[in-house]
Amino acid sequence: MTYNKIRSILIIGCSIGFAACNLNEKLGSTLTKSDADSVIKAPALLKTAYDNLQMPYQDFSNTWGLSEMSTDEAVGPTRAGDWDDNGVWRALHQHIWTSDHAHIQNAFSRLLLEQFSATNVLNFKPTAGQAAEARFLRAFSMFSVLDLWGQVPFRNPTDTLLNAPKVLKAQEALDYIIAELTAITNDLGDRPSTPAYVANKDAARFLLMKCYLNKGAFLNRQSPTFDAGDMAQVIKLADQITNGTGSYSLANNYYDNFARDNDVKSTENIFTQQNGPGISTARGDNGNNVFARWKSTLHYNMIPSGWNGFTTLSDFYDKYEATDTRRGGSYSGVTDSTGLRVGFLVGQQYNVNGVALKDRKGNMLAFTRDVQLKETGNTLEITGIRVVKYPPDLSTSKNSRDGNEASNDFVFFRYADVLLMKAEALVRTGKAGDGLTIVNQLRTKRGASAFGALDVNNLLDERGRELFWEGWRRQDLIRFGKFLQPWQLKPTDDPKYLLFPIPTSDLAVNPNLKQNPGY
Repeated sequence: MTYNKIRSILIIGCSIGFAACNLNEKLGSTLTKSDADSVIKAPALLKTAYDNLQMPYQDFSNTWGLSEMSTDEAVGPTRAGDWDDNGVWRALHQHIWTSDHAHIQNAFSRLLLEQFSATNVLNFKPTAGQAAEARFLRAFSMFSVLDLWGQVPFRNPTDTLLNAPKVLKAQEALDYIIAELTAITNDLGDRPSTPAYVANKDAARFLLMKCYLNKGAFLNRQSPTFDAGDMAQVIKLADQITNGTGSYSLANNYYDNFARDNDVKSTENIFTQQNGPGISTARGDNGNNVFARWKSTLHYNMIPSGWNGFTTLSDFYDKYEATDTRRGGSYSGVTDSTGLRVGFLVGQQYNVNGVALKDRKGNMLAFTRDVQLKETGNTLEITGIRVVKYPPDLSTSKNSRDGNEASNDFVFFRYADVLLMKAEALVRTGKAGDGLTIVNQLRTKRGASAFGALDVNNLLDERGRELFWEGWRRQDLIRFGKFLQPWQLKPTDDPKYLLFPIPTSDLAVNPNLKQNPGY
């Protein structure tokens, strides 16, 4: 049997769970064997649904790669024989991908698997809270599919398994996701009594904000519109999060939101995935990829050792003021142990003793502002500004150098984004002055100077500065009408790239899927 046939069978199997199940089933007063099986299975299946967030989101080659490498924030250059991978990273940045692009295929399949995993919980008489968590996870994965591909495979509970899932168009998918999130909010737990790594009321409100804010862009990506009623919903939901039980505030140290103990230190994180060696809970496991966030960018000769790959671009780096703490610097527990700084790394790098590091070719390890899509020559290992968003976890001996596990919880939703979304909704409804107050509060906290005025251009830049490498940049550029414009190493391009293509293999197994225009 060929790989494609095997993969097709798996996709069909995963697709059977795209269903709107009957969520009103209750455990009866008389516990049958079937009921007992459901009691056992629902928590285990819910854990699987949480675990399956891992690959589509934490793995840098899936949704993160599609959402960041396709923007002005990130680039994955080929360095002689390293990081070529048949050109997949270059294709993302240049906007020359095809429907056979490996990362596009993997991201699509893994998001559909997450939908299946979440829906499967609903077939085993979960409690109201368990059902709400599962429905949230399903809505989250559906939102990601809608964002990236503009159409969402979905299966009704009464559909025969022999038929391919139907496909929701943009409006249908949005309506469904909004209805689901609205219906389940009251059955989810409050923050902070509910940990950030568990679906909670504020996570549902946050995702609803994203739906309303992006609705006009999802329905017309070339010419987004912003309905006043939708913007009012964004503002209302932001106020519910701010005035609710979460007690959020902007962190005194920006990088505490991403540290190995961010579950304790962060005052901003709303929804995360729990990570860490030895962790195995009802809602998460320890098989994480968060360590790749620093390994993918750090040089081989640094501690922790990296894979010497990804960088940001100098034009993006130059959007920061020198005083902006988001640019990075020393971080306790990391810099004092290894010499490694967090944030953006440019120029000469040093070890903990202040000794200048060198690359494998004997050059001084001084990261340059310049980078090319294909690097050659003696200096190919040092080109590009490196990014350390998550301070490396050095808490165990194996993590201090080459460990593949870390305790940094992966951040999905953060309070700073709530504030920026509210500010944007205010700007788009003619209340830029109110939005300016919010943005300047954030900028002051981050050590940046206050804006004199707020408009869509400096607001987009501020979203980039605050949320860099968190997976929102592509969506933001599309919503602000900037995604097709040229930037470093990318020319002006075709509007077809506002959506990713449906993978060829998925078209073959689901005739209800239609290839996106231009592919």
